[in-house]
Amino acid sequence: MTKIKIGLVGLGEVAQIIHLPILQTYEDKFEIAAICDLSQELLSALGERYHVPVEHRYLDAEALAKQGDLDAIFVLNSDEYHTDAALAALEQGKHVFIEKPMCLTRQDAEAIIKARDEAGVQVMVGYMRRYSPAFVQAAEHVRALEKINYARVRDIIGQNAQFIEQSSVVLRPKDIPAEAMQDRAERASRLVKTAIGDAPQNLVSTYRLLCGLSSHDLSAMRELLGMPKRVIAARQWGFFLTVLFAYEGFTVTFETGIDHNRRFDAHIQVYGETKEIRVQYNTPYIRHLPTLLFLNETHGEAYEERVIRPTYTDAYTVELLHFYEIVTQHTQPKTSAEDFLHDLDLFEMIINALRE
Repeated sequence: MTKIKIGLVGLGEVAQIIHLPILQTYEDKFEIAAICDLSQELLSALGERYHVPVEHRYLDAEALAKQGDLDAIFVLNSDEYHTDAALAALEQGKHVFIEKPMCLTRQDAEAIIKARDEAGVQVMVGYMRRYSPAFVQAAEHVRALEKINYARVRDIIGQNAQFIEQSSVVLRPKDIPAEAMQDRAERASRLVKTAIGDAPQNLVSTYRLLCGLSSHDLSAMRELLGMPKRVIAARQWGFFLTVLFAYEGFTVTFETGIDHNRRFDAHIQVYGETKEIRVQYNTPYIRHLPTLLFLNETHGEAYEERVIRPTYTDAYTVELLHFYEIVTQHTQPKTSAEDFLHDLDLFEMIINALRE
């Protein structure tokens, strides 16, 4: 079996809880061959844990990208730096797996697409929910509906830390330079301004919410239902957002928010004439919690409720195994860079509606 060599840029909580353990579990397919982070503490600790040679531990993403034996690079650092890390990898001819959001601006998205095409490699965006077997089955059921009456997309969760602190041990370094933190904040401000122009702080915060948590939901909504025709209405308050989307013949409600209640309620529900289809997600930070498919349907005089758990394999694992196929079998990811451009279109529609 072909083993592909992976370099990882960014060793924060998602890398520690998700990506590194999965890559190690499937060591017949992946080799953790290089790591990069601003923190020497993380490089030392995780380099030892995952047996990465000292000379393959980098403080700079461009230096990692130049390591000649790497097949692919995982871009897992803070999203303000996704574009830089992705372009460095693509310029060296590496395949790229990049966590959502791929980037924060359309200009950066187009630059990534151009660099990918010039390199002749693939870029896959980390929308793991769309690879969940329950979601894939739900999409088949939705496509079979003769009519859609209504749909609801909901993602209201507690802080990620509320789940992580009870289920994982995450190394949190204390050696990040202060100037790096300042640069991150300044870069975030600059990128958001490029994306949405001059805007009050509430719209800036909403754009970051859309690029973060909401991008999962809106991306999945697009796959199930396509792009909406327009935004009927939108309202934002604090860390909560509600949007009404107009589709041909039906309306979709999107509601999202983050509070301090220790629960995770993320689902998509589609209402047909005699059938309801719901995909129910749980927090991805506790691995192997199943994604469930609920089917409620009327057959003649009978009403049937079904709960389907296709697998205990978590969506992140399914996603990374798909990335392996993309690299080794030269296939195209459905969560491509071009696909991400449609999310930027949705973000723009929502921000414009909120301005009004």
